[in-house]
Amino acid sequence: MPYRRAGFALTPPSLVIFLISLVLAAIALLVRYAHVSVPIVSSSRVFDVLAIAYVVLLIGVLFRRV
Repeated sequence: MPYRRAGFALTPPSLVIFLISLVLAAIALLVRYAHVSVPIVSSSRVFDVLAIAYVVLLIGVLFRRV
């Protein structure tokens, strides 16, 4: 059931979108604090990966059936 406020509906994200966001955020945190080496994510791009995880989750909340 969507939550309506100010003319648009907020819906819970699908499980797939939530898991993608969670994995991206976990990778960013592991690279930053545990110093895990991930080939795609360098230590200078950790904030970018965390921001992408947030945007993915935001898209899942704002758009239905995503």
